[in-house]
Amino acid sequence: MHAHSQALVVVAHGSHLNPDASNPTYAHADTIRDAGAFDEVREAFWKEEPHFREVIRTLESEEIYVVPLFISEGYFTEQVIPRELRLEGWDPERWDSDGTDASQATLEATDVGKRVHYCGPVGTHDAMSDVIVQRAESVTDDSDVGDGFGLAVVGHGTERNENSAKAVEYHADRIRESGRFDEVEALFMDEEPEVDDVTDFFESDDVVVVPLFVADGYHTQEDIPEDMGLTDDYRTGWDVPATVDDTRIWYAGAVGTEALTADVLLERAADAGADVGAAIDEVRRRTGGTGNESENERSVTGD
Repeated sequence: MHAHSQALVVVAHGSHLNPDASNPTYAHADTIRDAGAFDEVREAFWKEEPHFREVIRTLESEEIYVVPLFISEGYFTEQVIPRELRLEGWDPERWDSDGTDASQATLEATDVGKRVHYCGPVGTHDAMSDVIVQRAESVTDDSDVGDGFGLAVVGHGTERNENSAKAVEYHADRIRESGRFDEVEALFMDEEPEVDDVTDFFESDDVVVVPLFVADGYHTQEDIPEDMGLTDDYRTGWDVPATVDDTRIWYAGAVGTEALTADVLLERAADAGADVGAAIDEVRRRTGGTGNESENERSVTGD
């Protein structure tokens, strides 16, 4: 298929506690596998099998593209993953990033003599702005949603990693600049401005809330809906939209469950030099992204 065989490895956190945590990883890997751009596609996890530690040893390809299905740069992308993959010569300085700029670094997995292109996380790639917008389209069932709507992009906050807030603000800024929604705000669980007070930050009658998380779990399915007042008890569920303080809140759940996230994984690998052929357009067609435009027209923000 390719002059040099190439593999994609999607690395994600996984969970011992939440069986659904790995679902998006498998779904997006399947989408990419079906598009046929790579000779091998593998999933690997920190908290589940198959583990980071073994994954490169299971591959036959010469060129390996490792894309973290993580939201932000930080402890996992800078320390855990490179260490577990045994990437020789890794240093976070290789990415030359201020928290949202990580692109790729080419390294050796010395014990198997393979070249590994270690990419920045999906959560900071520009194409993730498109996924957030598509999440808003999905939850409202309106491909033109924006006019008359506010959009809240929600993150965890800086308690754990200052870069997680940077990623949220980065995409909020890009989508705001695109002019699609009347208002766009970055809100957080653990710091000001807090998602608990979501209606205080918008004048719009309708607000879509999209958490910048990879998978649905405790935060997105329990904390955030209760904090926003969508429900007194997450176990009883909530309405979409739910009315809070005379504002209709369209709560979308984790951005990483949107099928178009597969496109961001591919774009990361392509940026690192992978030969993906027409796979990006194919994946965008399959996942409801815009599959037929030129490169320049592809993004919501026009770049």
